[in-house]
Amino acid sequence: GTGCGRMSSLWRGLQVFIQDLVKNLFGEGNDVYREGEWTKSVELYAEALNVADYANSEDINISSNIIEKLYANRAAAYLNIGLYDQALADCDKALQLNEGNYRALYRKARSLKEMGRHKEAYDEVAKCSLAVPQDTSVIKLTQDLAKLLGLKIRKAYVRSKVILFCLCNIGLHRIVNTLNLKWFPYSRLNHKVLFSMTCNDSTMRLPGKAILNVMDTSKELDLAKNPLADTHEFCQACSVCFVKSGPGLLDYTLMSEEHKCKKDVLLGRLKHSSNLRWKRIRPRPTKNQYDGPYYICKDVAGGEECRYPGHCTFAYCQEEIDVWTLERKGFLSRDLLFSDNRRVSLSIPKILQEHQGIFMFLCGVCFDNKPRIISKTSKDNHLLCSHPVTKHTFEENKCLVHMVENTVRYTKIRRYDPTCQLDLCRHEARYGCVREDACFFAHSLIELKVWMMQYEQRIPHESIVEESKKCWNTEVISQGAQVYSAPTKFGPPNLKIRFVCGQCWRNGQVNEPDKNRKYCVAKARHPWSKDRRVVLVSSAERKTWTQIRPLPTKKPIPSQFEICLHVSSGKKCQYVGNCSFAHSPEERDLWTFMKDNNIVDLEQLYELWLQSQKPGCSKETSNSSTRENGKQIHMPTDYAEEVAGNHCWLCGKNCNSEKQWQQHITSEKHKDKVFNSEDDQNCWQYRFPTGTFKICERYLKGTCTEMESCKLAHGDEELKEWKDRTEFLLMKLSKARKDHLIAPNDNDFGKYSFLKIMGERDNRSTLLQQNTLVCSILKCTNNGIF
Repeated sequence: GTGCGRMSSLWRGLQVFIQDLVKNLFGEGNDVYREGEWTKSVELYAEALNVADYANSEDINISSNIIEKLYANRAAAYLNIGLYDQALADCDKALQLNEGNYRALYRKARSLKEMGRHKEAYDEVAKCSLAVPQDTSVIKLTQDLAKLLGLKIRKAYVRSKVILFCLCNIGLHRIVNTLNLKWFPYSRLNHKVLFSMTCNDSTMRLPGKAILNVMDTSKELDLAKNPLADTHEFCQACSVCFVKSGPGLLDYTLMSEEHKCKKDVLLGRLKHSSNLRWKRIRPRPTKNQYDGPYYICKDVAGGEECRYPGHCTFAYCQEEIDVWTLERKGFLSRDLLFSDNRRVSLSIPKILQEHQGIFMFLCGVCFDNKPRIISKTSKDNHLLCSHPVTKHTFEENKCLVHMVENTVRYTKIRRYDPTCQLDLCRHEARYGCVREDACFFAHSLIELKVWMMQYEQRIPHESIVEESKKCWNTEVISQGAQVYSAPTKFGPPNLKIRFVCGQCWRNGQVNEPDKNRKYCVAKARHPWSKDRRVVLVSSAERKTWTQIRPLPTKKPIPSQFEICLHVSSGKKCQYVGNCSFAHSPEERDLWTFMKDNNIVDLEQLYELWLQSQKPGCSKETSNSSTRENGKQIHMPTDYAEEVAGNHCWLCGKNCNSEKQWQQHITSEKHKDKVFNSEDDQNCWQYRFPTGTFKICERYLKGTCTEMESCKLAHGDEELKEWKDRTEFLLMKLSKARKDHLIAPNDNDFGKYSFLKIMGERDNRSTLLQQNTLVCSILKCTNNGIF
């Protein structure tokens, strides 16, 4: 017996020794890799893999995570040596262990690129970009491969420098206010004002009357023009003529048989592509109000069926991405692609159907405050706004605002007048328009659509708000006809159910909603919305509260739910996605109850539970919530409560105190939003500016060894882009400071800190230009031109 115990102890010791040996070899390989000794690192990684193979033959468990990293890291070493075949083989082995390893995907793409297999490399880096869309190395490799394949790359927008823009007395008032010239002699001016604008070193001058004639003629955005006409083809079809011809998601064929086509499906394809198959262009998803770049669905990119057919918010093909992007920016309308009518017929219901949310009035003074404050009418006095200190007259200062449902994001809709241009402001989309309300162009797509509607119908803002309320009430009444029969004893007989605040639950607290069911009872007052609450259950056996995940969307729904094998064995579930097996007996029982009672999601469960807790409760909440397609929707006005603190329009966040506001605007996440936007990762071709704007002499001679880490520009084009990009970042920083979204004394911007020096230099240059401009205007005034 003693001998057996000694052997068992020696065996356990051997297991620990082998496992530690693999880890130590892995660590040593990483150390020498960082020192640039690629060949030595390959040897250490190979030795670790050999030991792991021996351990596997002796039934000694070596973590697959370490083996995966060994293959991926050895592939990186092979790449640096130039052994691309070996690097590709190691990447494939790492991906066999974990297909989501983005480092292995990136190194595989690099290997394929070096081997001349550019199309395969582009496919691999496309998968990698789904996992790390903001990674600069992935973006650069994608752009390089796109150039090699002849794909289109968007260029950076170069802003024209406007020096003077005077349009009658009103236009001059605006530019003088922009320059803070409060002492300017307005009385010496008349309407014969010259229009002078310097743009790319060319000067244009027009008399005042010609300018006024141009301003009276509004420029209408031509949505009937197809901006993709040179690269894409489109046609219409229906379910009869566009039929499935294969097992793949995109395997459809357009039939040429004559029939009465409904033309309710938009098809598209690239003109100069080898694949001329027509592809369906689905309607653009608008539920989540996503404003970032669109990506291909991960399932479709992997050649599999989409796990969320019918409501997937990712694109299925590149043609879909192109159409969705232009539709969101307002440059394309699929309704007019095949129509002779060049006008867009807009109405309040149609606008709200696309953009969701509701129109409302807020206090304009508070909304334009720096920083922004959200305040509506006061509960005590409806003639005043709800600002806690300064009570503004609401009727005189109200402004129209669109609010997206289930968010605290507001978009101001300015009043339309004949001088407004029916087009989007390109400056607002990039770094924020410095002219703000004085700008003649629309600052958002929904403002543009409201202006276009007002241009045709002359509908005032008051009617827009009333029509918006009618649309919402009509939807509530129509959806309110759905009556759900709640059982007397709600839920499985062995379970107790309660709904609590999800944010508090993650922090170890259990807080239910207040009596109005708009916020939780915690001091932080988290919003009680559908995405912020969780359901907890407690059984008589365990007597502890357990969180329940949403019902699996897998089709068809199984006849009975089983408990996950990993969880039942006392381990953590190893499934990467949403595991369709229950993780506790309570979860299994509640899922079974939901399936048997046709409860499709947790929102419907919440409504039925609410009815069972308090009779007539659903009637009380019918004014604030309803259901759409089986999912609950809250009135956006539920979240427009009186706010005592500041509102960050950039992040969509309300702050209840000055301390919370300072913490928010100094956070790294907020600063990243200040400098980054949707198109930043795609419109620049070269490296990020280093702050040293000189050309590397060694690079010109071909002797620069630092390459990517060199702080000097590698060529005239890169230097020019650095200057353009710095100017662009300075404009964004200036806009953020003007809106008080950056603390006045905060100059710590991480990799953007070089903007501080550039900003001080530009301030001195701008002051000199302003002085020169004022002297020119006064000289013209003294000579009797004005």
